Amino acid sequence: MFCNFVVAADAAPPAAGVSPLPVQTYRIGVDDRVQVSVWRNPELSATVPVRPDGKISLPLVGDVPAGGRTAEEVAADVKQRLEAFIRDPQVAVILTELRSNEYLSRVRVTGAVRQPVSVTYRQGMTVLDAVLAAGGPTEFASADRTELYRKDGGGTRTFDVRLGKIMKKGELATNFSVQPGDIIAVPERAF
Repeated sequence: MFCNFVVAADAAPPAAGVSPLPVQTYRIGVDDRVQVSVWRNPELSATVPVRPDGKISLPLVGDVPAGGRTAEEVAADVKQRLEAFIRDPQVAVILTELRSNEYLSRVRVTGAVRQPVSVTYRQGMTVLDAVLAAGGPTEFASADRTELYRKDGGGTRTFDVRLGKIMKKGELATNFSVQPGDIIAVPERAF
């Protein structure tokens, strides 16, 4: 997964009269990968993982806390540390991979369910558990055409789920165990 969230240490505020949409700020997590770029100093730039202790290691400045902080906070911290060595450093922090546990350990249920949700994965969870957490299928669902999508290496595997048969007849052959990161899509019937 490659994401490109760029936040400079000196980010400008929104233009006057423009009301930004409310967005929850992403907090960097353990195992995320970040690219720290120092303008005109490529030898100080690095792409590094966030260690289990929540820190990243960078040339010249050493360990910098990153876990639980925003990209902007990390960029400001790195900038402050570099000011002892470089005049007016320009630092940007770019999230290149969102791999933290909170982001990856969720199961998402979408489509013709009463309340599409992203639920925290728990050991032993099945497709039925996740769909019930979403309030179950709506009356417009084509439950037997439900699909489970799972990242597998570089691609995505798809599993056919007969949700209607699971719920109405107790046929559990397609009530698969889910894994963190799975997506369950319940389509609507064609009229």
